[in-house]
Amino acid sequence: MNEDNLPQRLVLASSSPRRRELAAALRLPIPLEVLATDADESVAPELRPHEIVAELALRKAKAAALRIEEASGAEGGRALVLGGDTIVVLDGEVLGKPADAEDARRTLRRLSGRVHEVYSGVALLAAGEPVAGGAATLPPAFPPAGADPSQASGAVWGDRQRLGDIGAYRVAAPGGTAFAACGYTRSAVRFRELDDAQIAAYVATGDPLDKAGSYGIQGLGSVLVEQIEGDFYSIMGLPLNLLYELLRRFGLDPLRS
Repeated sequence: MNEDNLPQRLVLASSSPRRRELAAALRLPIPLEVLATDADESVAPELRPHEIVAELALRKAKAAALRIEEASGAEGGRALVLGGDTIVVLDGEVLGKPADAEDARRTLRRLSGRVHEVYSGVALLAAGEPVAGGAATLPPAFPPAGADPSQASGAVWGDRQRLGDIGAYRVAAPGGTAFAACGYTRSAVRFRELDDAQIAAYVATGDPLDKAGSYGIQGLGSVLVEQIEGDFYSIMGLPLNLLYELLRRFGLDPLRS
């Protein structure tokens, strides 16, 4: 890729300090900025977990890209916007952030001694680059079953690519130049058996109150986890192996000088 066409900054569409820390860990040769959005996070009930995180990651990236474009016009095209989303799933039910401490205790009792799933979505979007009517009309990368076939692999998004055995992604590259990329990972997490005293002590720290599934695998929440199958950073909230693969499509590769 021509260096003149490389993104000049990476804009994280999230206020999450964990995602910022993880994105910075890749040591990209461009500045990392934060532009949190208030994108709608409601989804249709028929969406499967991987469709949810891919859709929400892309929706957040769209919202930030549109704000950049409104503020800077065509210059926004030099920015690459990063959106992310993570959900915890138990018995097919998405476990969101707890409403309060008692809700967190109930969730942790359900997770105790059991295996649950963590899905993380990542989306990259070049702000200011028109395709299929622009960012606002970019269709889902992983449309639900029965959706318009033109929203699948043929119209805007390229073919589905596997990320080992833990996820998949798609790239939109009209004319051979990447405009958008979106993917997801799935990990399985087994909790140790927790007694009520341990659950109460963890909830009392306040750590689970702002986290999906009422825990964070980093820090003190790590002692709750007995085993993981998948990608640790996906469980933290930003799958770096997937993000790296998508960044390469935009000419950004921290492993190449």
